[in-house]
Amino acid sequence: MKNKYQLTAVIEKEGDGYVALCPELDIASQGNSVEKAHANLKEALELFFEDASPTEIQERLHTEVFVTRLEITVG
Repeated sequence: MKNKYQLTAVIEKEGDGYVALCPELDIASQGNSVEKAHANLKEALELFFEDASPTEIQERLHTEVFVTRLEITVG
C-alpha cells in the first residue's frame, strides 16, 4: 500500500539558481530553474520516505504548516 502526502514547496531565487524547501520535513534542494528545483525537491522527498523509518517520519513531519503573506511598515 502506498501512502500519499500533501506537502508544501517554498521556492526562492538564490544567486543564479533556486532553492526549494519543504517546511513540513525541513528538507531542501536546489536547481537552476524553478522547475528543476521543484523536481529535485520532489526526488529528495521521495528518497527520504523510501529510506526513513516510520518513527523518523513521525518525528520530523510537521502536520500543520501555514504559509501566508504579511505587510509591515518600517520607518
